[in-house]
Amino acid sequence: MGRKLYVGNLPYSATEQSLREAFSASGTVDTVSVITDRDSGQSKGFAFIEMATDQEAQAATQAMNGQMLDGRQIKVNEAKPRESRGGGGRGGYGGGGGGGYGQRY
Repeated sequence: MGRKLYVGNLPYSATEQSLREAFSASGTVDTVSVITDRDSGQSKGFAFIEMATDQEAQAATQAMNGQMLDGRQIKVNEAKPRESRGGGGRGGYGGGGGGGYGQRY
C-alpha cells in the first residue's frame, strides 16, 4: 500500500487542520490537501492525505474508513495515480455543425 490516501464524502466543514488531527491518531501526517472549487473556494468534498510510512497509511485507512466526521460517513482508501489528461480528443479537421447563414435546424 502507498502512503497517499484518498478521503471522500467529506463534509464541507472539514479543514486541513481537522483532517490532520483526525488522521494523526494513526501516525505522522506529512501533507493534507482539501480539494476546493477554483472559483468559489468551496470544498469539493474530498481530500488527499499523505502519511509518513506505508504502515501508517494502512493503519489510517483501517481506522478511518467508514467513520463519521461532522455527520458524514467518510471513505478512505489508497489514492490511485493520476491519469494523464494528454491530447486525444477530437483531432483532425472540420467536423462540427456546418453553421452558416440561412440554415434551418
